[in-house]
Amino acid sequence: MFEFGRDLRKLFAQARESEDLGWVELIGVDLLAAEARREATDAGRVSCARPFDTEVRAAALWREHARRSGAADSLSRADRCADSLIRNAQGDDQAARAAGAKAQGLMLRFDLCGDPAHLDRALALVAGAGRPRRSKTAADLAATHARLKARKARLSGDAKALMDAAALMDAAQHDLSGEDVDLRLDQAAFALEAGVIQRDPRLLDHAGRDLGILVEGASPDHRPLTRARALAMCGAGLSALATLADHAEAQDQGRSMFEAAADQFTPDHSPLDWAAIQVLRSGGDALPLMVLNQAEILTQGQGLIIGALVRERRLAREIALVEAMEDRAGLDVLEDRLRHRLAAAAPLDWAADQISLAGVAMARRRLGGPEPRRLNLILNEAVLTAREMGVPALAERAGLLLLQSGL
Repeated sequence: MFEFGRDLRKLFAQARESEDLGWVELIGVDLLAAEARREATDAGRVSCARPFDTEVRAAALWREHARRSGAADSLSRADRCADSLIRNAQGDDQAARAAGAKAQGLMLRFDLCGDPAHLDRALALVAGAGRPRRSKTAADLAATHARLKARKARLSGDAKALMDAAALMDAAQHDLSGEDVDLRLDQAAFALEAGVIQRDPRLLDHAGRDLGILVEGASPDHRPLTRARALAMCGAGLSALATLADHAEAQDQGRSMFEAAADQFTPDHSPLDWAAIQVLRSGGDALPLMVLNQAEILTQGQGLIIGALVRERRLAREIALVEAMEDRAGLDVLEDRLRHRLAAAAPLDWAADQISLAGVAMARRRLGGPEPRRLNLILNEAVLTAREMGVPALAERAGLLLLQSGL
C-alpha cells in the first residue's frame, strides 16, 4: 500500500539525484516553494557534499516557482542564489554555470515583467562567461544565449536578426540533442509567430512538427505543464490562422486545443499558466466575467505582463456589459476608479488602465455622449509604454482600439 508521506519523500529523494527537473511539473506551487527552500538551506550547510550543484538546483527551483506563481520574492531568491554561485564559483565551468543561472533569472524576469534591459544584462553575462571545458556546460550556455537572442530579435522585428536567432536555436538544439524542453518550446513559439506574421507555410509546418513532438512526448502523467504549454501554443497558432482565413472549423479546433490545455492547468498548480489560458480564451465573449476576476486576483500586485493583460481584458468585458445596459452612470464610476489608481500603477498596469479609459470614452460616445478628448494621445502613450517595456501584445490591444476609434 502506498504510504503518501513516506513514499512521496522517497520519490523526491530519487528525483533530486537527477539533473532533470521535469518531476517538478507534478507538484503544486506550495510544495515547489518548500522544495526550493530546502535545497537553498542544504546548499548553505557545512555538511553539504556538493554545495555548488545544490545551489544551482535551488536557483532553478526558485525560477520555476516564479514562472508558475509570478512571486517577486521567488525571483529575488533565484537572483540571490545566482549571486552566491558567482561569488563561490571555482574554475571556468562553475563560472559559466553561475553566469547561466543569473542570465536565466534575468530572462525570466523579462518574460514575467517586461523591460528589455534585463535581456541586455543577461546577454552581457553570457558573453563574459568565458569558455567552459565541459561540453554540456557550453551547450547549456549556448542554449541560454540563443533564447535571449530570439527574444531580442522578436522585439526588433529585424529580418536578419530573426534569421540569426533561428540559426542559433537550431545549433543549440542540435548540441543538446533535443533535451532542453524550454529551448524547444521557445523554438516552436518563434517559428509559429514568424509563420503567422509572414504567412509562411514552411515555418508553420516546422512549428507544427515541433509542437506535435512535444505534445506526443510529454505525458500528462509525467510532464503535464510542458504538454499543456505546447497545446496552448497549437491553439494560439491555429486560432490566429483561422481568424486570418475566416475559417470557422479551424477556429473550433483552436478552441478545443485551448480547452485541452486548460484541463491541465489549475490555479493552485500553476496560477500564471492558468491565467494565461484565460487571456487566450477571452478573445470570444463566452468566458464568464468571474473567471477573469479570478485571473486578475491571481496576477495583480507584482508588475506582471500577464497581470496587465488580464486587467485590460477584464475591464474591456466590464465596459461592454455596462454599455449593453446603457448605464452611463456606471461608465462614470469605472472612469473615476481608473483615474484614481493611475498615479500608483506600475508601467504595464498604467498602460492597461489607459487603454481601459479609452474604452470607457468610446462606449460613452456610442451611447450618445460627447466626442472623446485626447483619445489619440491616451492610446498612443499606452502603445509607447507597452513597446518600451517589450510587451507587443499590450501595444497591439491599444493599437486595435485606436483603429476602432477612427482617429
